[in-house]
Amino acid sequence: MTYTTVTYEVADHVATITLNRPEAMNSFNEAMLNEFAGIWTRVREDDDVHAVLLRAAGDRAFSSGADVKQGFERPDNVWTEEDPGARLSPKLNRVWKPVVCCVHGIAAGGAFYWINESDIVIASDDATFFDPHVSYGLTAALEPIGLARKIPVGEVMRIALLGLDERMSARRAHEIGLVSEVLPREELWARGAELARIIAAKPPAAVQGTVRAVWESLDSGRTEALRTGMLYTHIGNPLGIAQVDRSAVPTRTWKLR
Repeated sequence: MTYTTVTYEVADHVATITLNRPEAMNSFNEAMLNEFAGIWTRVREDDDVHAVLLRAAGDRAFSSGADVKQGFERPDNVWTEEDPGARLSPKLNRVWKPVVCCVHGIAAGGAFYWINESDIVIASDDATFFDPHVSYGLTAALEPIGLARKIPVGEVMRIALLGLDERMSARRAHEIGLVSEVLPREELWARGAELARIIAAKPPAAVQGTVRAVWESLDSGRTEALRTGMLYTHIGNPLGIAQVDRSAVPTRTWKLR
């Protein structure tokens, strides 16, 4: 399958998706929205894919969000309109295969559709995060709501309300848990690929059950989430165990983070 706004390849059970509109700071247009909707279906249905590595081409930006020059197709009836960015989001597209996201340069506005729903986010030391909506007279709602599931609400409101007047550094993003690791730019992609390969080598039934249980718990009360999680262990653990010879699992040399 040929894509015009991204590149897609699978190796070692890892699907690598690269945003590929560097001339437009990897902003998303209608074509990218449609291509991602198809990509998430492809990832979900391809059992050879165990994990996803998401990254972006070019030097300036991971993504500046929506392509305001091209815009999107919108229905005439406002009550039939849906969030176009939902096509970008792995979890909204029922993808329970873990996503490792590599952020460099600018990550603004609609870029949070990817960041908010990635399981592991790492960043280069030049990464900056901000949401310009209110500076342009637009309500910032969808991206901050997703972000509030990941970081303290006070930090979300600061990003949402200061708009173009402040950017969050990679260092601050690491301090508040938005990203789990900060590296020099030249090491970013290799480290992301390493993390994705480590995860992809584990039993996929166990991994996907873990991802689904945790993410679905965010929409539930504690008791309901625990009961659902227990059900998922009944479903997933026999499958996961069947994929592993426990006695053959080698002792690993682990790393302290």
